[in-house]
Amino acid sequence: MAIERGNDSPLPPTSPANITAVTNGTGTGAGLAPSNANYRLRLNPNQDHRADTYDDLGMEFTPLLFSSLERYLPPNLLDVPRDTKYKYMRDILRRYSTEGERTREQKHKEYRQKIVSNYQPLYRELYTMNPSMFFVQSFLKAFNANEKNKDESIKSIMSEPSPGVYTFDMLQPRFCEMLLSEVENFEKWVHETKFRIMRPNTMNKFGAVLDDFGMQGTLDKLMEDFIRHISKIFFPDVGGYSLDSHHGFVVEYGMDRDVELGFHVDDSEVTLNVCLGKQFTGGELFFRGVRCEKHVNSETYPEEIFDYAHAPGRAIIHRGRHRHGARATTSGHRINLLLWCRSSVFRELKKHKKEFLNFCGECKREKKGRLLHSVAAKKKELLVGEGDIAS
Repeated sequence: MAIERGNDSPLPPTSPANITAVTNGTGTGAGLAPSNANYRLRLNPNQDHRADTYDDLGMEFTPLLFSSLERYLPPNLLDVPRDTKYKYMRDILRRYSTEGERTREQKHKEYRQKIVSNYQPLYRELYTMNPSMFFVQSFLKAFNANEKNKDESIKSIMSEPSPGVYTFDMLQPRFCEMLLSEVENFEKWVHETKFRIMRPNTMNKFGAVLDDFGMQGTLDKLMEDFIRHISKIFFPDVGGYSLDSHHGFVVEYGMDRDVELGFHVDDSEVTLNVCLGKQFTGGELFFRGVRCEKHVNSETYPEEIFDYAHAPGRAIIHRGRHRHGARATTSGHRINLLLWCRSSVFRELKKHKKEFLNFCGECKREKKGRLLHSVAAKKKELLVGEGDIAS
């Protein structure tokens, strides 16, 4: 099975994902950053804390990562000036990010800047989040509910055709048309300038990374204001409450494009997949159960088999570790928007739990099997004991 990984990862492999400073430490001092050796984050976040935004700071790590990590700061640092919190978290991250990784990240920023400085967008309104222009009314209404009823309101627009897979109407037809035209315009620019771009991942030879040509801010807001709330409700077991980075891209399928996509898992905690169009036949997604790294190649059980047919504007959301693939697009041209959402905190905590991960179907079966074996052994022991007493 191929493990699908993005060529562009806003989440560097070892900076946010390897923060081994996550402990039960409470920090030292009253709002003063302690010595480097004592930098700590709490194991459990303060869910009620309203984190600052860091978008306006020039930094080597993604701003959303700081907003996410802030909830894990020691209590005495939650209400100190933003600059103090930023320096505290930055120094933690730097301890787990090598110079080589920071250099690669800087080169990628320069690559993006070169594109943005030369590419002329077709629709500039796509580059700023505008919910009323992007989303259908049912989706907007669900998120405009008051905080007390918002979770139930969001649940009301969701269908769950298979365990752990949710579908809902999301994008307006006009937005889909505009985004398709924008991608075509970008591809035309790439062809005319012979600019060498990074494709979305190791499995797709066609498509484009939206973050690379200026849409990162729009997709940040999509994840932060909408997908993170959905994920908090439906995917808390994979860090849905703490999504802090993303990889956003479009993929293109057709007889003159990628035809199908093999069986794989995504490099994400939560994946959003929305069909943009155009006219096509085939291209169904097929799902085969959620698995951790240890069990990614284990067998599929009948209750885990599910096929899904795309419809323009309709979204499907699932755990990144939900094994899936795409059948051949037999005619026409299919283009999909994908957003791989990641949680650096979940990735770190997962390292310390090697067995019986709650989200993995095979881990659950192993846990149940061991429990049944233990109960059977205990019954046998008791029966043997009763036999000894009787004799």
